[in-house]
Order: sequence, then C-alpha cells, then structure tokens
Amino acid sequence: MSIRRSTAMTAAALLLAPVPALAGDYFWSGDWYLKVGAAGFSAPRYEGAKGHLFQITPLISLGKAGSAVRFSSRNDNPSFALIDSGAFRAGATGKLIMPRDEDDSADLKGLTPVKFGGELGGFAEVYPTDFLRVRGEVRRGIRSHDGVVADIAADAFVDVLPNVRVSAGPRMTLASKDYMQAYYGVKPSQVAASGLAAYDPSGGLHSVGVGAAITWQVSENIETSAFAEYKRLMGPAADSSLVKQRGDRDQTLIGVAATYRFGFTVP
Repeated sequence: MSIRRSTAMTAAALLLAPVPALAGDYFWSGDWYLKVGAAGFSAPRYEGAKGHLFQITPLISLGKAGSAVRFSSRNDNPSFALIDSGAFRAGATGKLIMPRDEDDSADLKGLTPVKFGGELGGFAEVYPTDFLRVRGEVRRGIRSHDGVVADIAADAFVDVLPNVRVSAGPRMTLASKDYMQAYYGVKPSQVAASGLAAYDPSGGLHSVGVGAAITWQVSENIETSAFAEYKRLMGPAADSSLVKQRGDRDQTLIGVAATYRFGFTVP
C-alpha cells in the first residue's frame, strides 16, 4: 500500500478569529488551543485519475480559546479572519500544493511536473440560517501554477446528538486557463513522450460535487470524523486528453480523521 502526503491539507485549517486585546495586552496574549491529528483516506492518485491511492495527511488547527467557529469543513483551507461578526466572516486564506509528477502515476509520463508550492487569496463565509453555512475562497497559485482557483461550498449541519454532528452540501470549483493548463494541458511537444493527444484548455467550470461528514466529539479534547466527497469534472477539465484517455470524470474520496486538542496560555 502506497502512502504519501496529499494536497488535502485543506483539512488542516487554521481558524484564527481576531479577538480584541485588553488595554496593555498584546493580540497574542491569552488562552490558545492547538489541535493535532491525522486523516487517512482513499483518493484519486491525481486530479482526474481513475486509480486511487491511500493517503495520510497531518491535521493542525490553531486558534484563540473562546473564539468559536460555528461550523468548519475538511475542505476549508487555512484561514485568518479579518472580519468576524458571527454570521459573517472574511479574511485571508492559503493552501499548500504538493508536487505532481510521473512518480505519482505512469499516466503522467512526459507531462510537465507540478512543483511544490501554494495558493494565497481570500475567503468569505455567511450563515443564512443557524444550520447552513455558505463559504467561498479565491486563491492564486504560487510556484505550482500561475492560475486562479475559486471554491464555493454550502453545508447544512445538524447535531443529531449533543456530541455528534452530521453535515452535507454541494461544492463547485472554477479555475483559470493557467490552472487548467498546469493540471490538464498537453503541449504538442509532449505528445510523443506522453502518448496523449495535444490539448490546450481554457478556463471555466472545473467541477461540481457534494460532500458529507459525521463528526463525533469523543471528549472535550478528542474529536473524530468520517467523511466522503464526490465530484464530477466539467468543461475544460473533463475534455482533457489525460482524463479521456487514462482518467475518469467521476472522482471520489472517503476517509476518517482524529484530532487531540491541547490548551496553553501566552503571556
């Protein structure tokens, strides 16, 4: 069984809501928490792949004690809230991008590798009701690609027991031409080495799908969850020769996670 780090670092969200400092205090002064853990899941070997790979990724979450976030999803990327009114939050966000090359799959032989890098941008989320959150992120690639990616998700959530929460909702991703080129393009000079038809994608709708999760608060410090995601590649992504000749438009992910929460105080 092959295990590697995944791009699903989206589960390691840093949800840091600003907290007003008392006179004479620094903004970092006070009680904080640190959550550490891991997630194990089965996911496609690369975006658009047919074959799956079991992956393990660390989960790290840091926040100010008492700055409660009503709902968080494994899809949320690390974020820092600059505006937080309870029903509305907005601020900066980022995502770690792991490299992608033919070592991940022979399907990628002859294609331009995706370098290790990241994405930086902003997020906004709103609670239209007490049981529904809508969140959007827009990020620009750094080093891995030069494109822009936008994720939009809505999650309905309900506490079926005092310590058990069920959530689910739709997802949609849009991406620019530069992003599509990095992950789905095949240059004419790569046709012979890759065995794929040349393909120059445009930007547009990348995928639509749905996600669901069950979260169990085992104790005050221990939290576990089971989750599943399905997405269908659309438009330029689905039309890629990489996907048509070797991959699959239908992408699924299923896994479990566990975290432990530590508390500490900063003077």
